[in-house]
Amino acid sequence: MKLKLIISTVVLSTVLWSCGNEKSKPKSADMEQSETADFEFKVDQFADVKILRYQIPGWEKLSLKEQKLVYYLTQAGLAGRDIMWDQNYRHNLKIRAALEHVYAKYSGDKSTTDWQAFETYLKRVWFSNGIHHHYSNDKLKPGFSPDYLKMLLAETQTELSGEAFNVIFNNVDSKKVNQAKGVDNVALSAVNFYGPEVTNTDVINFHKGQKSPDPNRPLAFGLNSQLIMEGGTIKERVYKSGGLYGTAIDEIIKWLELAKGVAENEAQADALGLLVDYYKTGDLQTWDDYNVAWTNATDGNVDYINGFVEVYNDPLGYRGSYEMIVQINDFDMSQKMKVLSDNAQWFEDNSTLMDAHKKENVVGVTYKVVNVAGEAGDASPSTPIGVNLPNSNWIRAEVGSKSVSLGNIINASNKAGSSDRLKEFAHDEDEIKNHEAYGELADKLETALHEVIGHASGKLNPGVGETKETLKNYASTLEEGRADLVALYYMYHPKLQELGLVDDWQAVGRASYDAYIRNGLMTQLIRLNLGDDVEEAHMRNRQWISAWVFEKGQKENVIEKVTKDGKTYFNINDYDKLRVLFGELLRETQRIKSEGDYKAAEALVENYGVKVDQSIHAEVLKRNEQFKSAPYTGYVNPVLVADKNEAGEITAVNVTYPESFVEQMLDYSENYNFLPEVN
Repeated sequence: MKLKLIISTVVLSTVLWSCGNEKSKPKSADMEQSETADFEFKVDQFADVKILRYQIPGWEKLSLKEQKLVYYLTQAGLAGRDIMWDQNYRHNLKIRAALEHVYAKYSGDKSTTDWQAFETYLKRVWFSNGIHHHYSNDKLKPGFSPDYLKMLLAETQTELSGEAFNVIFNNVDSKKVNQAKGVDNVALSAVNFYGPEVTNTDVINFHKGQKSPDPNRPLAFGLNSQLIMEGGTIKERVYKSGGLYGTAIDEIIKWLELAKGVAENEAQADALGLLVDYYKTGDLQTWDDYNVAWTNATDGNVDYINGFVEVYNDPLGYRGSYEMIVQINDFDMSQKMKVLSDNAQWFEDNSTLMDAHKKENVVGVTYKVVNVAGEAGDASPSTPIGVNLPNSNWIRAEVGSKSVSLGNIINASNKAGSSDRLKEFAHDEDEIKNHEAYGELADKLETALHEVIGHASGKLNPGVGETKETLKNYASTLEEGRADLVALYYMYHPKLQELGLVDDWQAVGRASYDAYIRNGLMTQLIRLNLGDDVEEAHMRNRQWISAWVFEKGQKENVIEKVTKDGKTYFNINDYDKLRVLFGELLRETQRIKSEGDYKAAEALVENYGVKVDQSIHAEVLKRNEQFKSAPYTGYVNPVLVADKNEAGEITAVNVTYPESFVEQMLDYSENYNFLPEVN
């Protein structure tokens, strides 16, 4: 599970535009790491996106062997980058290749509005790993005509025709992931986990026939495969060496084997070996064995996430998107936050969950603040800020999990921001001052509680199937909301001060509650077009939580809707009672998950999390027009450059930083292109 970077009151006030396809000499880490104050975080801004850079604090403290490990792991991750593109949509690689060829070869007039629209469209496609918006799932709309693109293709002798050309402009495959109620979600989703003829019923019936050897340790059927219809029969295409995406997977294996050779310890090496075996065979039992070994490998300075992991892009929650994150431990912050994992059982015992739904023994929860060294696939350019893995319920219960907060990603976002949106949407000066004093700490603690305590909390009733089977298309938003509610319940609690994590638990708690309600009921709406429903899982859970507690607290005026100078605000009048409401909703949400109550999940999400108050939405969009900063943030990755001697041995690994988003995207397409355009 991952916590996505959400809209923040800390936003960019200025932007630095990239310069076409010109490449500048990368800046060295030696200079930048020692002069953090002078580091340029801002790289580009276009459409609804801003692009930042991030540093790698502590890089110079790693040994050469550890730096090699990071280098090999990042190369392994980038080798699979195109898998994510193909998973997102079957025509993505063909469209990207054509657009990039045009961009590189066109020598005509680049001062026209059409060419500027073409550049913006290409950047949006790069950012979303395809032609569908990374968050809304709507197909990106080009600001140029089909005739203009035909002219560009002809001028640059570029081939793009038929369905792959037409889909850029028509209404076919308009939604990457369709989570609407009462429709065939698989058939109406363009995501390439399923062939065009496959339906909800086909998927459900196919997986009904799959049985795990040990029903108490269910395998993640569907996680690493595509389902297609062939000759009237459903066929599974497994991602593995020699199978679907095999050419890219072979490259991943090559780098993982090199990483294993420089592992920090035996446990880490054993886990990497199992990951290699999994990629070679596609065997889901090996995947579970790997996750157990990876979860237990907690020593060392370097860790990673690699594989087909999160299922948010599957409308039915079976299939995993490819992703990679390589991370270096932030020892100081990790030690400060370790107190949460050490007290995980206390939080479980004192939660509002029914006793039958509480874990008697919360095991193996490790929490670290880390600094990212590289990302790819589903984690890039749009990145999470926190991750808790593995996702398997039985592994969490028997072995535990790893939770990380991506410290340098959060830092980059904060360094590049201002407080203008906060001042516009906060109710009063006290709320603004409290957020400015405690908001950043509240964000960090809320992320930690969400990942460490939230995702590790609770258990299923005996005999209840996996959440993806029982709650279906509502599984992801229910799980993310459940973890949020655990965090919210404890964010306004004296235990945080008792543990030495805060010096004023009430002030920190107020900052957390104010920000959550403000975002859930108002500011996240800037990400939607007027009239749209909420569809992304995290946005849905923030809305159904906020809307539910607002409604349930109306009799006691817990949260007050205020109109001031013609503007709407939501002001919390009673933080203690709001915490009680969060606790009540947490109890019910866990019950829904534990019992597999699909009807209750459907009612909660559909009644509170999908529909938007159109008058509020229109007002929010109007008030937001004054801000130049885009609502979505993405990142270019540092570039790790290996110096080698005459024998081909790595003698040093240097960190450099790309000067532009365009530069990095073109470099990735040239050097990490291991798949054919059609797979």
